[in-house]
Amino acid sequence: MMTDLPQVSLLPDENRTTLFVDVILPVSVPNLYTYRVPLELNELVKVGARIIVQFGKSRVLTAVIAKIHQTPPEKYPAKYLLELLDEHPMVTGHQLELFSWMADYYMCCIGEVLNAALPSGMKISSESHLQYNPDFDSSIPLSDTEHLLLETIKKKQSLSYEEAASLVGQKHLYKIVKSLIAKQAIIIIEEVKEKYKPKIVKKIRLLEIYEQRDNLQALFQILDKKPKQLNILLKYLQLVPVLSNPVVNKEGVDKSLLTQDDASASSLKTLIKNKIVEEFEIIVSRFEEGSPVENYQLKLTDTQRQAADEILQWFKTKDTVLLHGITGSGKTEIYIELIKQVLDSGSQVLYLLPEIALTTQMVNRLRKIFGDSMGIYHSKFSDNERVEIWKGVLNGQYSFVIGVRSAIFLPFDNLGLIVVDEEHETSYKQHDPAPRYNARDVALMVAKKQYGKVLLGSATPSFESYYHARTSKYGFVKLDKRFGEAQLPEIVLVDTRMERRMKKIKNNFSTVLIEELRQNMENRQQSILFQNRRGYAPYIACEECNWIAQCQNCAVSMTYHLHNHELRCHYCGHTEKSPAVCPACGSTKILTMGYGTEKIEDELQLLLPHSRLGRMDLDTTRKKNAYQQIIEAFEAGQTDVLIGTQMVSKGLDFERVSLVGIFDADRIINFPDFRSHERAFQLITQVSGRAGRRDKRGKVIIQTANAGQPLLQNVIDGNYTGLYEKEMHDRKKYNYPPFCRMIRLTVKHVQHTLAEKAAAVLAGRLLEKLGMNRVLGPESPVVNRIRNQYLKDIIIKLEKDNINLKAVKEMIRNEMQEVCTQKEFRQVTIVADVDPL
Repeated sequence: MMTDLPQVSLLPDENRTTLFVDVILPVSVPNLYTYRVPLELNELVKVGARIIVQFGKSRVLTAVIAKIHQTPPEKYPAKYLLELLDEHPMVTGHQLELFSWMADYYMCCIGEVLNAALPSGMKISSESHLQYNPDFDSSIPLSDTEHLLLETIKKKQSLSYEEAASLVGQKHLYKIVKSLIAKQAIIIIEEVKEKYKPKIVKKIRLLEIYEQRDNLQALFQILDKKPKQLNILLKYLQLVPVLSNPVVNKEGVDKSLLTQDDASASSLKTLIKNKIVEEFEIIVSRFEEGSPVENYQLKLTDTQRQAADEILQWFKTKDTVLLHGITGSGKTEIYIELIKQVLDSGSQVLYLLPEIALTTQMVNRLRKIFGDSMGIYHSKFSDNERVEIWKGVLNGQYSFVIGVRSAIFLPFDNLGLIVVDEEHETSYKQHDPAPRYNARDVALMVAKKQYGKVLLGSATPSFESYYHARTSKYGFVKLDKRFGEAQLPEIVLVDTRMERRMKKIKNNFSTVLIEELRQNMENRQQSILFQNRRGYAPYIACEECNWIAQCQNCAVSMTYHLHNHELRCHYCGHTEKSPAVCPACGSTKILTMGYGTEKIEDELQLLLPHSRLGRMDLDTTRKKNAYQQIIEAFEAGQTDVLIGTQMVSKGLDFERVSLVGIFDADRIINFPDFRSHERAFQLITQVSGRAGRRDKRGKVIIQTANAGQPLLQNVIDGNYTGLYEKEMHDRKKYNYPPFCRMIRLTVKHVQHTLAEKAAAVLAGRLLEKLGMNRVLGPESPVVNRIRNQYLKDIIIKLEKDNINLKAVKEMIRNEMQEVCTQKEFRQVTIVADVDPL
C-alpha cells in the first residue's frame, strides 16, 4: 500500500515560490482539498488539469485542479500531489462553474458531480484496472519496466491498480502508467467486466505469388476439379482485379463477402490451409465514418419555415423557446435547419435525446448532413470512446454533439444552441447516484453561462415548461399539422371488461386487436405493441395459499422472466430460479399473474404463428449495438410486429407502421402520483404517434377496463390544453409544481424503527425552521424497502418567490448533517432529491 511521501517544511524560501492547489476529488466529501505542488511542476500546473493524489491512508485518486495559490491549509499538513496528468486542462472554466452550481442546486458534493461528469477512462484510482489496448503500435519503444508491466497486463487481460503497484513498486507506478497511456499502450477502466474491445474486421486476400498471370493460370488448373474452391476464387477475382491492380489485393475483401453458407466457409478454410489465400484482421474505427452528402438541401415546408423563423424571432428576446409540435409534424427538420445556422456562425451545438434508442435513427439522418464533424455520446459507448469524444470537443474536432443526458457535461466553451428533444421525458432525470440532476434544467444553466440559446421540443410538453411558455418566461411556437399529407391516427378504445365477460379475450389480446394485427400483416404493414412492463409476468403466485414471490432485499414482488426461467427484482437486480413448487404450502399450482413484454411476444407467436416478432426492452438491449440491430431489422421490414416498453414511444419514425396497440393503459393512468395523468397522456399520445406517419392513416387500439376515463377522451381529441387547464387548477389548489419548488428527503436504514425515528427527528427539526405548510411527512413511499434498506420520505414545498432558496437549502443540508452526526443515527443515510419526478 502507499506510504506518505516525506513532508517538506512549508516555511517560505527566498529563492522559490511554494504553490498549493485546491482540488476536486471524485468522492462524496463537501470541501475542496489542498495539496502541495512539487517545485518542478510549478510552471506546469493549470486550473482544470488532472492530477494524481493520495487521499487518506491508501487511496489513490484522479483529482481536478480548481484553484492555484500560495496559502497552505490550516487544519492539516499538505501532502504533495503525486503526478500531473495533463499538459493542457481537460476540464474548462465553464465546467468548473457548472460543477459548483450543480453541487449547490442539487444539494450534493462537487466531487459527486465531477465523478458523474468525467468518463471513467479519465480517472485513475486505486479501484481502477489497467487493460491492454489492442490498437497499440508495438514498434513504439518501451522501457524495461514498461515492457514488464505491459506483458503482465496482456497475459492477465487486465490488472488492478494494486496488482500493478506491487509489480512495479508504488513510487514509480504513476509515471509508468502515465507514459503507457500517452503511448496508447493501455486503457484505464473502472470495472473489469467492461473490457474495451476494438471493432475488428476479418479479411481475405490472395497470396502475393498469384498476382502474376502465369501463377494464377496454374492455380486455375489445380482447382479445375475442385468446383467449390474454384467458385470462391472466382468470386474473389470479381471483387478484386488482381492482375490489373495488384495494390488492391493487399487490402483484400471482407471475409463475410465470400462465406454465404457452410459449404463456402469450408472451401475457404481449405484455400487458407493450402496457402492460396490468407486471412488477416484489421481494426477499424469505432465510429462510423461518413462525409456529408454534397449539396444536401434541406427543404422545409411553408409551415416548418414559418416555425423556424418564429423561433429565431423569439431568440432575440428570450433565451429559451418551447416548440410544441404534434407527433409527425417535422420538428426534426426545424432542429436541423437551426443547427446548420448556428454551426455556420462558428458556434457549437448540443442535441440532447432522452434515450439511446433514438440516437440510432437520428444519427443516420444527421450523418448525411454533418458527416464526421458530429460526435455521438452515450452510456453504451466504452470508456475509451467517451474519452475520444470528450477530447474531440476540447480540440475542436466536434463542434456538434448528439447525446443523452450525460452529454451535458462535455467541455463546450462556445455553445450557441442546445436542442432538448422530447423535453418532457423523465429519462433526462438521474435518480441515483448523486447528482440527481435533470439534464433539461441543467441545459438552461449551461446555455446561460455561455450566452447560448435553448430550444425545447415536444408533442406533449411537460406542464412545467408549458406553464413557463404561457407565463412568457419562454418563447412559444406551435406546430399543429403533420408533415406532408399525413393524418393523425384513428384511436379506438376496446373495453376489456366487456370482452372478458363475453369470453372473447385470447391470452390478453382483444379480438379487435388480434384481427387488426392479422389484417396489417396481410397488407404487408407493420405494427407496434406497447406494454410498459418488461419480463414475462409481473409476479408469480400460488393458487392454493396465495403465496407471492417477494424480493429478499426489497418490498416488491419479483418479475418472472420465462427465457431464463428466473425471478428478477427490477429494483436491486437480485435473481433466483423460479420454484417448481410453492415454498409455503408445497403445491405445484404456481401461476404467472399479469403480463409483460416477454409474455406478449410469447402469446402473439401462438396466435399468429407466421408473424416475425421483435422485442425492445431493457432485457433485449443490454448489449452496445442491440438497439441498432432491432431498429434496423424493423426498418428493413424483417419484423412484422415490434413489442416494447416506453422505448418504442420516443420519436422513432417508421414508414410502414400503420397500427399501434396499447396494453394496460389503466395502470399508467391510475399510478399514485400527482403527475400520473400528465405522464399517461404523454406516453399514450407519444406511442400513438408512431402510427401512420406517411400517406396512410394509422390506427391505435387502446385496451382499457375503463373506456369512460376522461383522460382517454383527451387523448382521442388530442386535447392537451384541456388536460393542462384541469391539472393546473388542481396543482395550484394543492400547491404542487409549477407553483412551488419541491425537495424530497429520503431517510434510509436497514432497521425499520431506526429509519422511522431518524425521519421523525429530521422532520421535527425542519418543521421548527420552515413551518407546517412547507414540510410533509415522513411517509413510507410506494416501495418502502430497497436493497435491504427501509425508506421514509419527507417532502418540502417551497414557494417560488420571496425566498432565499440557496440559504434554505444550506439550512436543510445542515439539519441533515446534524441528524446523521447523532450517535444513534450515524449509520443512517439521508438523500436529497431536488425537483423530484
